[in-house]
Amino acid sequence: MNTPAHLIFATAAFARPYDRGRTLAAVAGALTPDLSLYLMSFTALFVFGYSPQHVFDVLYFSPAWQQVFAIDNSFILWGLAFGLSAYLGAKNAMVFTASALLHLAFDFPLHHDDARAHFWPVSDWVFESPLSYWDPDHFGGVISMLEIGVSLMLCVVLFYRFQSARSRSLVAVLAMTQVMPLVMWAYIFSGAT
Repeated sequence: MNTPAHLIFATAAFARPYDRGRTLAAVAGALTPDLSLYLMSFTALFVFGYSPQHVFDVLYFSPAWQQVFAIDNSFILWGLAFGLSAYLGAKNAMVFTASALLHLAFDFPLHHDDARAHFWPVSDWVFESPLSYWDPDHFGGVISMLEIGVSLMLCVVLFYRFQSARSRSLVAVLAMTQVMPLVMWAYIFSGAT
């Protein structure tokens, strides 16, 4: 799934009005499994000047990048972190790790050739799902529309759950960012940089 959808789903599942710590933990946990991708891609694109095609066709699939993704997308590591958080009674840490696990639970069935080793360090096995959240050869068109539709419905729920103008503004931004990747990826892969 696109990162904004992860943020929306985790916020709907775990965030609560008037509990800022819990809400921030939900958002941070949803973002963390994708954070390395953003940092490495930004560095490769804007610091080293690689083309988007090189970044996403070569570097993304390189052993070094895949090792980083195996670590921050590991059900094993996140599960251990959740267990430790529960043992310690650290409620916001539990929300953080549960949000990350929710992220992985949605990514696992929706990545085909860009899938990750979700069971590292126990296994380097990669499940190449027959479905993809983006690849039209694997129902990406249908799944992306479903993702956008469900995300926007959850934004409506969040809009009513969170009453402050600031929270509602953030929900509106989340809704817009869920739709923006369609525009962004079309721009990036059009060759315009």
